[in-house]
Amino acid sequence: MKVSVIRKNVKFLPDSSRVVARYFMNGEERTKELIGRILMMSNLEVHNTLEQINREFARRHRNISALFCKHFDKAKHIIKHMQINEADLSEERKMLIGSYLTMEYSIESSAFFNPSMVEDFDQSGLGKGEKRVVISFRATGEGHVSSIVFRRGIIDKDNNLRMMRIGDSIEKAEVLHKMMYNKKRILSKLTEMHTLDIYSSIMLDLPDLFEYSVFKDLLKKELANPNISKEKKEAYDEVLWLMNSFYDIQFKHDSDISERVIFPISDAESRGIEDARFVRFVDDDGSESIMGTYTAYNGHAILPKLITTEDFYTFRVMPLYGEGSLGKGMALFPKKINGKYAMLGRMDGVNNYLMYSLKSNEWKNPQLIQKPEYPWEFTQVGNCGSPLWTEQGWLVITHGVGAMRRYCIGASLFDLEDPSKEIGRLPEPLLTPLEEEREGYVPNVVYSCGSIIHNNSLILPYAVSDYSSTYAVVDLTELLEALMDSK
Repeated sequence: MKVSVIRKNVKFLPDSSRVVARYFMNGEERTKELIGRILMMSNLEVHNTLEQINREFARRHRNISALFCKHFDKAKHIIKHMQINEADLSEERKMLIGSYLTMEYSIESSAFFNPSMVEDFDQSGLGKGEKRVVISFRATGEGHVSSIVFRRGIIDKDNNLRMMRIGDSIEKAEVLHKMMYNKKRILSKLTEMHTLDIYSSIMLDLPDLFEYSVFKDLLKKELANPNISKEKKEAYDEVLWLMNSFYDIQFKHDSDISERVIFPISDAESRGIEDARFVRFVDDDGSESIMGTYTAYNGHAILPKLITTEDFYTFRVMPLYGEGSLGKGMALFPKKINGKYAMLGRMDGVNNYLMYSLKSNEWKNPQLIQKPEYPWEFTQVGNCGSPLWTEQGWLVITHGVGAMRRYCIGASLFDLEDPSKEIGRLPEPLLTPLEEEREGYVPNVVYSCGSIIHNNSLILPYAVSDYSSTYAVVDLTELLEALMDSK
């Protein structure tokens, strides 16, 4: 039974005008020379130059003066090394130095794809059959650096999507690093990374709970040893990389959701934040939060992470650990099953796995539940976001990769009480790339990171060849009948 799919004529396209101001430092020696030139300027020249910069860039960024001051602060160690008394510098001269240490980065100039849709917390003021939603996207700019951005919209009774106006500015979050660390958890993650023996000695004297500053002082002492081996230096950098992956981020409350960007923050994600899968999670006590997973990438290694928010202003970020969290594409169930968190994953890159845990960031003992079965998914099968609850079972939207690495979207149904039991599975893709959807950054791909059910329909946002995004609607009754008939 072929399931009918209605593709909606809505396109989310990359927009090169969406820019953030980020710190830029072109090497310490060149920066010293640059600062030296600015110090040679008269006060009037400093004032006039700064005024010109503000005229050209202030309208493109909220409170650009504060950004210049922040970026100046990042170069204080260079100022000190140049034996310059910071107190002798005027505020304008500091801001001017900061402006030269700033660059604009177009966060979505290359691609705007891999969407994930969740119900908004606020459902007030809506008409019959309407639902307010938040869509996250993977925005990719120069150098293929990815970040997470958001849009808000309303789905009407006919499943048409009306998007809210996009804000004028883009705001990066303020980072609040976690100050206390659990030694046992850190050691567990380092064991997974297969280099625990190298830095076990430095961890030995630390208490069960320790502050980041204490550990940093220990590291500085070790790194100051001129005889330290290259292997140890790299290992210490690795553990620092891991610990910097725990943090909270905070957006200002005067920003629109479309203006908030979760830009790579820690070293673990320096080359991008990939494929966030968000879900509205309801705990056993009825409390609700938006939880999601994403893949941090530093150019060499990946680190799966968990991100949680209750208001889209404050987010908590932490790495996932356990042998089940070693791969990409993890997707959390929207509620606990038999008192435990449940997660889908693709730890071996080929098959779908199920895991249970008492902790939301610890994933061990993965159980194989689905292998490639049909030609369109022979290369690999994985999820396209968190499972969706239906009376008939857990609806899992899947992706399959076949010949010519063509990505298609499928669907499977699993038992509500025991999601390791597959009830049904579409033998044919639900969605394949149309002729006009085949061209993009990565050709022949349709892909999603999360859907919702509304008006007895599957609302399926999806990416088009890793370039743009759109969405489709599937009648839920028809889909579930096809899944039940498939077995």
